[in-house]
Amino acid sequence: MALKRRTKITPTFSMSSMTDIIFLLLIFFMITSTMIAPNAIKVLLPQSKQQSVVKAKSYVTIDKDLNLYVAVGNGNAQPVTLDELPNVIGQATNDSTEMFVSLYADESVPYKHIVEVLNVANENHFKMVLATRPPEKN
Repeated sequence: MALKRRTKITPTFSMSSMTDIIFLLLIFFMITSTMIAPNAIKVLLPQSKQQSVVKAKSYVTIDKDLNLYVAVGNGNAQPVTLDELPNVIGQATNDSTEMFVSLYADESVPYKHIVEVLNVANENHFKMVLATRPPEKN
């Protein structure tokens, strides 16, 4: 005697759960990629023909209004004065021999203000790196 099943097994595969997972991953990566902003202050960097990559622990930014901002590590940029600059940067690390500080200065900033920041870094034995943008391709 042959027994018949009441429910039939179908050989199809439902993709709805797979699309849900893909959309969740897409949303996750979109949110995390917008959270990563090494320099949130908008400055127009000067162009340079040569680029070198240095892992900086601190970032000093001079915007077009001549305001100074310091970001230590991956933290948010805090406004500082020129006198407070060595103390804020000095708290970033105890080992100042391998400490690089990136200087992001808007291209409209007078050279005098950039030299003042470089002098403060030199007096405190910080290695300063001037950030530039690559040349535009024609």
